[in-house]
Amino acid sequence: MPQTQDVVELILQDHRRMEDLFRLMRSVEADRAAALEEFANLLIAHALAEEAKVYPALKRYKNIDDEEVEHGEHEHDEGNQALLDLLEVEEVGSEEWDAKLEDLVEAVTHHADEEERTILNGARENVAMERREELGVAFLEERERRLKADCGSVENVRRIVGSS
Repeated sequence: MPQTQDVVELILQDHRRMEDLFRLMRSVEADRAAALEEFANLLIAHALAEEAKVYPALKRYKNIDDEEVEHGEHEHDEGNQALLDLLEVEEVGSEEWDAKLEDLVEAVTHHADEEERTILNGARENVAMERREELGVAFLEERERRLKADCGSVENVRRIVGSS
């Protein structure tokens, strides 16, 4: 897959990877703990990078609805809480774990669907490719910085949920 810098495509790629990780977390054959660890880091890095670099820039476009962007941020909070609830379950694959996983899948899938329909379609229609690539570079840099800092650890997720 050629490496794109279009922020819309980069966000979509992360959403597709999250779906792959959900399938792994649901599979008894997979290393579910490792899939959760990758997912936690990806979700947090992705959301923080969107909030720092993408959402504020998109709010400046008059044809992109600010309320949709703010709603997206609110849904990040819900996703982070659902992630924390899953990370705090002692036993991977227990009934409680499976139930919390489904809550997480629901929260994140709902947000990704909505973001793709509203915010990302708005960006595709209203933001020039050159600007989308600038945002993509900024998004990737911030995302990488967060991933390197182990942003999906339970301590960090607790901190993020506590401060929102």
